[in-house]
Amino acid sequence: MTNNPVRKALLERRVTIGSWLQINHPTPAEILANVGFEWIGADLEHADIDVVSFTALLRAMHGRGTVPFARVPSNDTILIRRVLDVGAQGVLVPLVNTPEEAERAVQAAKYPPRGVRGYCFSRMNNWGADFDDYVRRANDDIAVVVMIESKQAVENIDAILAVDGVDGVFIGPYDMSGSYGIPGETSDPIVQEACRKVIDACARAKKSAGLHVVFATPDAIRKAIADGFTFICLGVDGLFMDQAARAAKQAAEEAVNQGSG
Repeated sequence: MTNNPVRKALLERRVTIGSWLQINHPTPAEILANVGFEWIGADLEHADIDVVSFTALLRAMHGRGTVPFARVPSNDTILIRRVLDVGAQGVLVPLVNTPEEAERAVQAAKYPPRGVRGYCFSRMNNWGADFDDYVRRANDDIAVVVMIESKQAVENIDAILAVDGVDGVFIGPYDMSGSYGIPGETSDPIVQEACRKVIDACARAKKSAGLHVVFATPDAIRKAIADGFTFICLGVDGLFMDQAARAAKQAAEEAVNQGSG
């Protein structure tokens, strides 16, 4: 049994709603956690967040009821170990194209005998004070989600999902479109059919399918859920700020124009 509510939702294929961090500062992490998102993913792949600054984000989220995930820069055993040792409770592993790569990600996140994660005293076990308890629970509590971002991954999706310890997948539609030779054409029928293949495979394997709804309109969220996605990420910290600022500026300009009229 897992004590991680988001991993539990993944295993039960229940909708769980998260958000995304790219700003390398604790304040956005604190704000998004305070909103009440069930999980928050920090982007160590495409942002200037490293393990040191990720730790600061974790401290900002601590005690606010949100489960922290790290999208690691690559499917690297040491990188996965490090984000877990500082306190991540889930990992999103990019560009997983084969079952062998999925197995490597799982092994990096699990202690022996299931995996190869190394033991240590660190933040995740309160610097050793809770070492035995953490080690006993970790393999059940750490969530492993692999990212499906290529034609090759779609072709191998059933085998990837068959890997024990893969709790779900997270589709990267833009990268996927590039692998089909139509970069940016995420609405193209080829990409949409690829996404459908992944969703259907997840249903067969009884594992969760995830999607980043970057522009989190009500219609887009409803569509994601209707399509079969359950691990759903809404927006991104910088975009939230940009949208709110633009809306406020537009409202002010409209008020000024009305007043001068």
